Amino acid sequence: MPVTRFVAASAMIASLAAPAAASRPATSPLVAYVHARAADVLGQADASAQGYGALFAVEPGNRRMAMRTYRQAIIAGDRKLAIATARALDAQKALPAEGRLLLVGETIANKDWKGARAQIETLKHEDVFSFLAPSLSAWVTLGARDGDPLALLATGAGGALGGGYLGEQRALITLAEGRVDDGVAAILALGTPGSARSLRLRIAAAAELAQAGHADKAATLLVGDDPALVLARALLAAHKPIPGAIATPVQGVAELLIRVAADINREQAGPLALTLGRTANFIAPDNAEGWLVVSTMLASGDESQTALAALDHVAPDDPLVGAARDLKVQLLLHKGDKDGALKEALAATALPGASAQDWSRAGDIYDALSRHADAAQAYGKALALTGDSKAAWALWLQRGSALEQSGDWAEAKPALEKAVALAPDQAVALNYLGYSELDRHENVDAATKLVEKASALRPDDPAITDSLGWAYYLRGDLARALPALEKAAIASPAQSDINEHLGDAYWAAGRHLEARYAWHAALVVADDKDKLRLSEKVDLGPAVKP
Repeated sequence: MPVTRFVAASAMIASLAAPAAASRPATSPLVAYVHARAADVLGQADASAQGYGALFAVEPGNRRMAMRTYRQAIIAGDRKLAIATARALDAQKALPAEGRLLLVGETIANKDWKGARAQIETLKHEDVFSFLAPSLSAWVTLGARDGDPLALLATGAGGALGGGYLGEQRALITLAEGRVDDGVAAILALGTPGSARSLRLRIAAAAELAQAGHADKAATLLVGDDPALVLARALLAAHKPIPGAIATPVQGVAELLIRVAADINREQAGPLALTLGRTANFIAPDNAEGWLVVSTMLASGDESQTALAALDHVAPDDPLVGAARDLKVQLLLHKGDKDGALKEALAATALPGASAQDWSRAGDIYDALSRHADAAQAYGKALALTGDSKAAWALWLQRGSALEQSGDWAEAKPALEKAVALAPDQAVALNYLGYSELDRHENVDAATKLVEKASALRPDDPAITDSLGWAYYLRGDLARALPALEKAAIASPAQSDINEHLGDAYWAAGRHLEARYAWHAALVVADDKDKLRLSEKVDLGPAVKP
């Protein structure tokens, strides 16, 4: 049923039910259901959960209503309602597999070690998440202080699935037990250096070490140019707490569930993943990674308002606040709210201690709004905070690109040259400078060498292959230009520039019919500013040779 018709029908039913409801102390089930369904359709997750919750209160034994209320409570992030409905479903032996982890998390949050062990024992016999039982038991043992938690993580514990998480669990529990040197070594041995997961674990470990008075050890984990590391180092230097420590059973279980949720979500198992992520939100609300993961999942399920609200829980001093702002801006842009995205980005630049990441984000939004001169200025401010480290090449490229698109080639060229000087093996920088010069018929030989190097680095990139073919065309080498341009057009048939270049090369080779087909393909997807030129080529051929 179309949304407008459903909402209209809901309003009509509600109005018919209102007189009867007015004579009762409680909301009628009909009105509650109508309101809940209407809110659900309109994407109002909180209101929908409240409506279903009212129905659940009236009929707690209604399995179907309990399940619907449970699902909506998870989406809305209503902890009390989610737990109540999960327990009701469990009593009816209808609790979804992931719901067991919700109950495990709740018992651990309450330090109910006996209850937690009972829930984990049930989990072992429910198959789907039984592989997590050893890790969960290890954290419970740490909390109860009645055994060796690491002994529960023996090789093979949890089977093949559980084994993928054991390295992290050992490292985190080792640190939580106060075994500093062993814990640091284990953290450094985890994951791919520079990966997002490695970054998160290093910051979490540093936060725990700093909290325990080991600032020197913490510093060894915070080396790097990533904005999150930069912020964590600044907090450490200022003797301020670093958010994100994983030192307690609640924090450890929350982190485990977040990682599993992210892994499951890659397999498109939305409800399962979201329940795990929400459980982490419920029991460890200061874990910024959990809010990022849940926000991403909500957004993929078209719950944009709830996704945005989740990001508000990331503290402004958290090392992951930059990632949260990036995601919020992306969500606003996805909604079509470009003004809101720009407002959000500029608000971050106005804060004391605004970072290079904040100014870079503002530059990205200006670029998306085609305000290229403003973008270049924002990237310049980011560079002023970054310096000339090799990692700054991307900002120089972005500044050069913005200047070039604003029409200021005189300033753009040295910025692009700086990007190439800092990163001579970055294909995207080589290609941008080379193609920009080719487009202006400048330094054609040197520009050709740049795009040849870029192509050698990324031979299957259609944009770079197009640049290479165009370079050969400008030098009159049609024998090499045509194969390259044809390869680019096959790989990216919806690119107007590529098809136009191919048409020009066909025309120069005397293949006029094929040239017109290529120009027509370019015309179909061209911007308005290019359509007149392409139409004239289709009708008359190129006006002049390049």
